[in-house]
Amino acid sequence: MRAPDTSAWAPLAARVFRALWIAQLVSNTGSWMQTVGAQWLLVGHSASLVTLVQTASSLPVVLLALPSGVLADRYDRRTVLLAAQFAMLAASGVLTVLAFQEVLTPYLLLALTFLLGCGTALMGPAWQAIQPELVEREQLGQAAALGAVNMNLARAVGPAVGGLVVAAAGTGWVFAFNALSYLGIAAVLLLWRRPVTPRPAGRGEGLLAAVQAGRRYVRHAPGVRRVLLRTALFIPGGAAMWSLLPLVASRSLGLGSGGYGLLLGVVGIGAVGGAFALPAIRRALGANGILAVGAAVFAMTLVVLATVRIPWLAAAAL
Repeated sequence: MRAPDTSAWAPLAARVFRALWIAQLVSNTGSWMQTVGAQWLLVGHSASLVTLVQTASSLPVVLLALPSGVLADRYDRRTVLLAAQFAMLAASGVLTVLAFQEVLTPYLLLALTFLLGCGTALMGPAWQAIQPELVEREQLGQAAALGAVNMNLARAVGPAVGGLVVAAAGTGWVFAFNALSYLGIAAVLLLWRRPVTPRPAGRGEGLLAAVQAGRRYVRHAPGVRRVLLRTALFIPGGAAMWSLLPLVASRSLGLGSGGYGLLLGVVGIGAVGGAFALPAIRRALGANGILAVGAAVFAMTLVVLATVRIPWLAAAAL
């Protein structure tokens, strides 16, 4: 029997995985374009409103992490993914119409951004859980790595394109592209001739009971608790950069929406480069060393962004 291909790009040989990967790249690009448009739309308002865009998009992921995992475990994952796609399509469609009609208020923008975040939170666990149906078990690691490459490519392209589109045509067009970008994933899922696999019987546990079971597991799993603690310690500083970067770009660096998009895109370019260097760095430093060095570098980046007034220096730091 032929051994499965374990090269970095091997999962892309699977037709459905490849189609979903391409559709996800388009959707992720649209999401980053939407982020630039939403943040830049509020730059002329108070700083607190600008920072709330990041809060509105990220808070659902925290609040719905356990319920979303339970839904992905209890219900058909393709159905969950389709529900998330169509919910985000609806929210983005409303956002687009309001933007073109010039009746989009800051609080409507934040509310719709929150709904988009809910769709993202709902999609995450189901997306991860469906991977074993798309690729060989031996290729799951490569599939996860390709998912990270996908996100970082979109992060490199989406903000730059989004910023230029906002500058040239207005925020309505980036919202429209984001709305249309959900159709790709939905189409692939609908056309996927998925083998029928019976769901395990005996899952009578209610949603709240299942969430409580997840919490008990975390409470009694030291390794998981350590990961959550590290994440909780890092998030405040990390979120501060994403939240305040549009203000830094406009008020400290004197950039327009195009410049801000390019500045944000530099982060994605660095992440793609870092992904290729990661194996060598891991061999040299180990997992804990990477976390320590990464946190220190991130802290220095925040210091640079808080003090410099030269765009290219800020871009180099990012």
